[in-house]
Amino acid sequence: MGNRKNALRGLALNIACAAALLGSSGLAAADQFGVQVAGGLGEHHVKKLDLGLVWDPDLTWWQIGDWHFALIGEAHVAWWHTNKGNVHENIGEIGVTPIIRFIRGSGAIRPFIEAGAGVRLLSSPRFSSTFTLSTAFQFADMAGLGLQFGDHRQYQAGYRFQHVSNGGIKEPNPGINFHQLYLQYNF
Repeated sequence: MGNRKNALRGLALNIACAAALLGSSGLAAADQFGVQVAGGLGEHHVKKLDLGLVWDPDLTWWQIGDWHFALIGEAHVAWWHTNKGNVHENIGEIGVTPIIRFIRGSGAIRPFIEAGAGVRLLSSPRFSSTFTLSTAFQFADMAGLGLQFGDHRQYQAGYRFQHVSNGGIKEPNPGINFHQLYLQYNF
């Protein structure tokens, strides 16, 4: 009886894996990936260079005229630099952010607004003897606007306001704000 249960579990697992592979192969055809480069200025004389990998799984909903909502995923690696009262003048950042975008569905130039909230891990939370974010783990929320353009919607350019803070996990929690411009190329 035990061998039969194991055989049925194995068969069910194989069927589930095959279904997942077939389903994901259909989704992969609709997926669009991109590379993003952003530069920004923050409080406390912090400059930021951000590299992102973007995934657009083509998940859209709630059509309003020629506009709709879309879900986008982004993974980021960034470098922060400051030369004012430094303890650490260079800080690394890594993180992910899911983004909800409200975008025009057609046309050569497609404007959008977007918002997202993700998590970040910093190489150090301390910038100077007078400024610290207290924890290396941070939350990063942002809002922005931009344009998608090109024959195959392969280009994007935009502006984002980003707030990074630990969400009150540990005090002090001053947070830091960035103004960023970005360019993106979609494959």
